[in-house]
Amino acid sequence: MTATTTDSALEIRGITKAFDLGGGRSVTAVKDINFAVERNSICVLLGPSGCGKSTILRMMAGLETPTSGEIFIGGRTVDGPGRDRGMVFQAYTSFDWLTVRKNVEFGMDINGVAPAERRERADRFIKLVGLGKFADAYPSQLSGGMRQRVAIARTLANDPEVLLMDEPFGALDAETRWLMQELMIDVAEKTNTTMVIVTHDLEEAIFLADKIVFLSSHPGRVKEEIVPAFKQGHRIGDKERAVKLDGYAELESHLMRLMREEGRGAE
Repeated sequence: MTATTTDSALEIRGITKAFDLGGGRSVTAVKDINFAVERNSICVLLGPSGCGKSTILRMMAGLETPTSGEIFIGGRTVDGPGRDRGMVFQAYTSFDWLTVRKNVEFGMDINGVAPAERRERADRFIKLVGLGKFADAYPSQLSGGMRQRVAIARTLANDPEVLLMDEPFGALDAETRWLMQELMIDVAEKTNTTMVIVTHDLEEAIFLADKIVFLSSHPGRVKEEIVPAFKQGHRIGDKERAVKLDGYAELESHLMRLMREEGRGAE
């Protein structure tokens, strides 16, 4: 499968976001942001701390309103939260009193999906994220990585057009983190779900991304859009293999240089 297609699932057009601090004061988080996310692709937002990555993601989700500019999902204007988008946060969001299966069924239940279809879809995505043996377990019986898998399965079961993820693996240990990254490559390949992922981790960005949107220091602007050339248009599901490919180290060095430049700029 090629990593991207020519049509866009999501478009950001001239987005600026300023926050009111009171007393006639405001702070601009991001300014004049423009980029597109190709359908069935993984787009990673990367940049220094405070550049507005999460603010952009929240505007995509409809949880924040742009001060100016527009966001489009499948050609429709984003004017609030919607079922066409799913959000996975860094914090674990499972309900402790529900089993894994009931957690995954929860959103479908609210949306009126029939019980038999709920069960079938829940079991499908529970298996997809590798939790088939734990469908009847409770979140308190699971590791952190497994609980995040529950959140991913629950979000995917609601069939979003775009999956939004804000530092989803930031709280995990290193081994679990790279296993979760490989899982997301597998999920993307099997579901063709468009994903936008916020991270500050260079290795994570390089491994996951079909395209990296690198943001400048505050206020965030698009400094560079990067398509990892070493992948040759295809995703690589094995992280150990990816880091050994020609071009990986050069891209990592380039991103480190951008981070240093923007870090100095912020000072």
